Amino acid sequence: MRKLVHRPRRLRRSEGVRNLVRETKLTAHDFVLPLFVSEKIRERQAIASMPGVFQLALAEVADEAQRAHDLGLQAVLLFGIPREKDEAASGASAENGIVQQAVRAIKGKCPGLVVMTDVCLCEYMSHGHCGVTRVDGDHFHVLNDESVELLVKTAVSHAAAGADFVAPSDMMDGRIGAIREALDANGFQDTGIMSYAAKFASAFYGPFREAAESPPQFGDRRSYQMDCANAQEALREVALDIEEGADIVLVKPALPYLDILWRVRERFGKPTAVYHVSGEFAMVKAGAEKGCFEERAAVLEIMTSLKRGGADLIVTYWARELAEWTRQ
Repeated sequence: MRKLVHRPRRLRRSEGVRNLVRETKLTAHDFVLPLFVSEKIRERQAIASMPGVFQLALAEVADEAQRAHDLGLQAVLLFGIPREKDEAASGASAENGIVQQAVRAIKGKCPGLVVMTDVCLCEYMSHGHCGVTRVDGDHFHVLNDESVELLVKTAVSHAAAGADFVAPSDMMDGRIGAIREALDANGFQDTGIMSYAAKFASAFYGPFREAAESPPQFGDRRSYQMDCANAQEALREVALDIEEGADIVLVKPALPYLDILWRVRERFGKPTAVYHVSGEFAMVKAGAEKGCFEERAAVLEIMTSLKRGGADLIVTYWARELAEWTRQ
């Protein structure tokens, strides 16, 4: 047998050696926990399609955030469900809207936790779209500039309540620049923007729409969310958001778009987030329940792949569990 010069297996021969040379390491600081807070309930309610995930009452959200911080998580991402919806998304920017109240409650109890807020209109619009609509016969249009005006008001109201980052997820053109300008003009220069810079129209959002009570009542979102086939367009979208003032750029969903995540991180070198979305979560839960694989092992493998693929932070419904698993 010829003598081998290179034996890569030497670096895999024991757990101790593997730990020493591991390239990608996960910690609690990598994860952001989404929280759904509802104005319509008095105690938490389970979300049927997302085992272990709940809508929270306003009275519960600060304690939930504190528990997350105690586990070592550094940030939560808030989604609000208002009591009433209308065609002007009035609740989105209301001073005492559900997200605004939740931010104040969390900051009052846990000031060191980074609070991020979803800035979108779908949860507040009676029709479930992410912007102002106009219907012409059998066709509908989401009006970009009119929607941006409402998004700006919403972002400023979140900052006024104490949000550390606003996270526009709507995919309207020009909204990052408009939000940055308005935040600065209102004295919120230190409020950051985590932009959903490359958000694709995806089959994996279904459970979220149950959780946030935001399914569109007609049509779909393909005229503003991105075509899953387009990578160069995604890079153009990210470049525009960075130019307009985004501090963090986010790719959504996660696993089907690892190539986009990698390209964004490599090309722009900007802090980069990825959202491991509800359908991906539900799919793994279902597979684990059927005995196809062990949940913890699968989740750790997925999260490692996302960090290896370029994610500086990962929005995930497993954030609490991951904080514990990565400490062990």
